[in-house]
Amino acid sequence: MRTDRPPFAMLSALLALAAGAAPAAAQQAVPDTLAQRLVACASCHARVDARGNPVNDSYFPRIGGKPAGYLYNQLLNFREGRRQYPLMTYLVDHLPDAYLREIAEYYAAQPPAAHAASAPAAPPQLLARGRQLVFEGDSARRLPACVACHGEKLTGVEPAVPGVLGLPRDYLNAQFGAWRNGARRAHAPDCMAQITARLSPEDVTAVSSWLAAQPMPADPRPQAAPARPLPLPCGSAPVQP
Repeated sequence: MRTDRPPFAMLSALLALAAGAAPAAAQQAVPDTLAQRLVACASCHARVDARGNPVNDSYFPRIGGKPAGYLYNQLLNFREGRRQYPLMTYLVDHLPDAYLREIAEYYAAQPPAAHAASAPAAPPQLLARGRQLVFEGDSARRLPACVACHGEKLTGVEPAVPGVLGLPRDYLNAQFGAWRNGARRAHAPDCMAQITARLSPEDVTAVSSWLAAQPMPADPRPQAAPARPLPLPCGSAPVQP
């Protein structure tokens, strides 16, 4: 009579194979390294996630190669409520200062990885206004040029000023909006909140559109030190005018 059950000898062999495979699987432990712990960050902050799939990151910046002081300040801001994003707050809420600094230094040491420049969907006169604000500012409205703080190449300045090139336009617009409505703050005096309050909505669109359309320079690393004093006091940056 036929039966759907495997013969006893075959069942014994299968059990033996399973018993032999268990110790081998147990030996494949995940390494307890900082890089392994931060793999989850790639879900938002990298070109591809841990499985090699493209990341939909229109609203998320790539953080590799940014100044360690800036990254550390932002982790503190999320933890202490100066920036509002529930997922980031949840991730850092119980982490001590030393661990946050270790994370910041890890990402600062990574090669910069910028978003590709995007073709601007804006009229030429708007882009011209954006370029003017970036390189010249607007003295009549007490708006310093972006390059005065973010470096001559706009790739940031060590140790605490971020670059503004290589960021998506939607992300830039979202950050200006967050400063305007108080969802993003920094150590007082909050220089970016002051500047954003003086920008019109058209100015914000002009700056973000122009910046997002620019390619990264050949050397995308942050500037090693400020070329001159900052144009206004800024609580997040240790160098004051």
